[in-house]
Order: sequence, then structure tokens, then C-alpha cells
Amino acid sequence: MVRVQEIPLNQIHRPLPRTNDANKVQALMESIADIGQQEPIDVLEVDGQYYGFSGCHRYEACQRLGKETILARVRRANRSVLKMHLA
Repeated sequence: MVRVQEIPLNQIHRPLPRTNDANKVQALMESIADIGQQEPIDVLEVDGQYYGFSGCHRYEACQRLGKETILARVRRANRSVLKMHLA
């Protein structure tokens, strides 16, 4: 089951390091500031904890804008699914 909701940025674990394109982050910051976040990021919820593996540019743009929350598509999963994402 997938639901879309606002999640506090500080509650999303990002276990895989990513290098973002600064120009893309800047463009997203401008867009989000003007019209809001249009596309949710995807997160896994495992044992009440949120893990983000995609939407890195949107995540950073929201952080840099000082947003406290981000719109996310949340999918509940178990630890074995989380381990597959970490492999």
C-alpha cells in the first residue's frame, strides 16, 4: 500500500551517498519556491523509520530552501526489502 504525505526532512534516512547536479538543485529550488513541490519523493517505511533512495535533488532543494517537510510517496516494507535497496 502506498500513501502520499508530508514527512519531516530530519526523519528521512539517506543511507546511500549521492552527488547532486548543482544546476538541477538550483532549478528545483526556484520551481519549489514559485509553485511548490509537484512530484513526491519515494521513501520506504521500515519499522517506523523512513528511508529515501530517490528524489535526491528534490530532497536537497527542500533542505536548502529551509523546508521542514517534504511531500513523499511512502511504501511500507520489511527489513529484507530494505536490505535489497542497500545491496
